[in-house]
Amino acid sequence: MTGRRRFSLPRPFRTATALALCTGAVGASLAGCGVLPGGSTGIREPMTVMTFAPEGTRATNMPGMPAMAQAYAKHVNAKGGVDGHELRVLTCNEQNTTSGAAACARRAVAEGAVAVVGSYSQNGRAFMAPLEAAGIPYIGGYGVSEEEFTSYLSYPVNGGQAALLAGNGRQLADSCRRVSLVRPDTIAGDNLPVLLNTGLSEGDGQPSTDVKAAEDATEYLEEAARAREEAGDEKGCVTAVLGERTANFFDSFRRLPGEDGEGVRISSVLSSVGQPLIDRTGGAGGPFEGAYMTGWYPDAGDARWGVMRQVIKNHAFGDDRIDPADAGVQTTWIAYTVLERVIEVLDRGTITPGAVAHALDSGVSVDTGGLTPELRWRFEDMLGVPGFPRIVNPHVTFQVVRDGRLVAARPGFVDVARMMAEAPMA
Repeated sequence: MTGRRRFSLPRPFRTATALALCTGAVGASLAGCGVLPGGSTGIREPMTVMTFAPEGTRATNMPGMPAMAQAYAKHVNAKGGVDGHELRVLTCNEQNTTSGAAACARRAVAEGAVAVVGSYSQNGRAFMAPLEAAGIPYIGGYGVSEEEFTSYLSYPVNGGQAALLAGNGRQLADSCRRVSLVRPDTIAGDNLPVLLNTGLSEGDGQPSTDVKAAEDATEYLEEAARAREEAGDEKGCVTAVLGERTANFFDSFRRLPGEDGEGVRISSVLSSVGQPLIDRTGGAGGPFEGAYMTGWYPDAGDARWGVMRQVIKNHAFGDDRIDPADAGVQTTWIAYTVLERVIEVLDRGTITPGAVAHALDSGVSVDTGGLTPELRWRFEDMLGVPGFPRIVNPHVTFQVVRDGRLVAARPGFVDVARMMAEAPMA
């Protein structure tokens, strides 16, 4: 809703000069005021975006992403909007299905979204086709589908699972003699061993043992036993990348009979294991103590997340869907930071999908406050590697669980661009 100062309503979404023309009720629309939104009066039209993610499914769920989007909208609207535009956030349950992803994308088109921002879906083909047909950009996806790194309308903020796996291999290369990788038995999972092995090749370790597992199983005793056996006792490591089911795997791993493999070190990536899971499984006394973790961003305790934490406190207090240590929540925050910067650069009364995409293609540079390197999506900024040509941020962070907390294992970012470029992708 657009308000007017003389009625002591919330701060308006752009100059109130044109609103003085209105003589009707406080809630009168701009059209009823006899002015043209985005015209010479300075009135700025509301701007609609969508954030979608799976919720309530048997596989990976990301309820914190749409919840973070809603909190971000409350935050910017309380300050007068994004460059004067009221930010309206549509949320949609993607359901971890192709039909659900397509339905969310079609709804974004039908409701006039100018972008889909900070979303999660493994069903890239299903959601990108409707978005491309309508010219709607996809900003800051979580990074789990191929289309996020190939579509001309996708603007990723991280290197996706590919960067995490290459980085995880590099992190383990100096410490692990043999590595078992437990990953989903899916098309998306088929490239993960290749990427991990490219990172491992930076050290003296052998290529990993590929242990395929069902994406939605409740226990993984058979896979855990094989992974432990193949890793061996001498500098052996087991890394699991099963999304939300990673916890189930490590629970099965912990319950394996016998003492074999007690010296095996475990590992994962921060799209599968995060601080909330570490807390739920016993913290310093749980199975993840000492585990190696590879992430996209600084550890959750880093001061650079301070603004996001304050926004959550102010606008989503008590919403247990949002955990500031969750990689999905963090990705959504960064994606909306990108959107806000683009709208500020456009500086116009009406925002269209084409204008947003053109600004990104033309070289809008986004400073995320050190949460990522500076982001920009010109052709020359893209990594251009087979399978992931649109990656502009091939950086990861190395973390470790100490005293039950994820902390930096080494300072700064690690660039895995060369490792990704050398991976012989199918």
